[in-house]
Amino acid sequence: MKLFIIAFKNLKRKKTRSVLTIGGVAIAVAVLVSLLGFNAGYQIALNNDVDKMGYQVLVTAKGCPYEAATLMLKGGGGLRFMEEEVFDRIVQDERIDKITPQLINTVFDADKDGGGGFTMFMGIEKSYLTLKPWTEFKEGEWFSDENADEVIIGYEAAELEQRRAGDKIFIPGIDKVLTVSGIFERTGTQDDGVIMLPLKTAQRIFDLEKKLTGIGIKLKDMTELPAFEEDLYDEASIQVISMAQVKGTIMNLISTAQILVTSVAFIAIIVAIFGVVNTILMSVFERTQEIGVMKAIGASKLDVFSLIWYETILICGLGGIVGSIIAILAGNSVEFFVKKLLPYAPEGNLVHITSGLLLLSLVGAIVLGLVSGIYPAYRASSMRPIEAIRSGE
Repeated sequence: MKLFIIAFKNLKRKKTRSVLTIGGVAIAVAVLVSLLGFNAGYQIALNNDVDKMGYQVLVTAKGCPYEAATLMLKGGGGLRFMEEEVFDRIVQDERIDKITPQLINTVFDADKDGGGGFTMFMGIEKSYLTLKPWTEFKEGEWFSDENADEVIIGYEAAELEQRRAGDKIFIPGIDKVLTVSGIFERTGTQDDGVIMLPLKTAQRIFDLEKKLTGIGIKLKDMTELPAFEEDLYDEASIQVISMAQVKGTIMNLISTAQILVTSVAFIAIIVAIFGVVNTILMSVFERTQEIGVMKAIGASKLDVFSLIWYETILICGLGGIVGSIIAILAGNSVEFFVKKLLPYAPEGNLVHITSGLLLLSLVGAIVLGLVSGIYPAYRASSMRPIEAIRSGE
């Protein structure tokens, strides 16, 4: 304990240099913690988004399967349309547990967000809720009729539009006014920002009679998926997408990008190691005479080695603590920029920093100190007392 106190006092002698070195370690640790936290958080958020879709299989018109799945997952326009008769044929399959048709369309609103923006409308049937049994109404109720000129608004869309059940809502460019029949509770999915209509109403209003953009399917047994896909292979106008495959592909793409970022993080760690070694070596050289006196009055090699080693451990340990705090405080900022850069990022927290991750980072920082301190501690402990005292004069 006395050696730790002495080591701490030694670091205080050169406060600026010690603070800068601790800062270098802290930045390296913060980058690693944020990266690992983002990796875990993104997987959790993506799993949550996919699970809350309610279905395991998505049938869309021919095109890029991953673009189609992402737009259906996060909401968006530009999807291809398929004929409603495809749904009429697929719904007869006995392997299907639950199924629902969807029609997505976007409308440009010049007054939205002050500079204009797109509002997404989704035509659905009552079967949409059977795939999402957790969905509840904040107020109002389901459509009065499958052809009703009514809408159900997602929680965030209702707040943005400042609408309540019974209010009217205008569709720009189409000259159509609809009545709000209900508002959903927050779900944490793309549904929160969507305005939903009865499927037949959406087809009529947007002049897309007998058209669909997607069919969500939940099979009774997921092991039947390969055979299910094979049976639909002859349908030239459609493609079958497994959401599990989409999820895996997205994570593979993210992992590829993370390899580059991880490389940068490890470079930061290497730079931090050299910074620590340089700081401690400079401290040793500045205290050559002092170390010589310590050995002359009875300090052993182990005592000197331990003292210098403790200094590196203190620097790296403090850097680990500060870096963890920075990662926690900067988590929201990292999340904000990620969502700005990745418009189709999952909902929810994208940076998931756990106590286990923080403990791991602290242990890693201490190990960094142990490794970095070996050479400076060896140099100090190897000094001969007389030579050290003379060289310091």
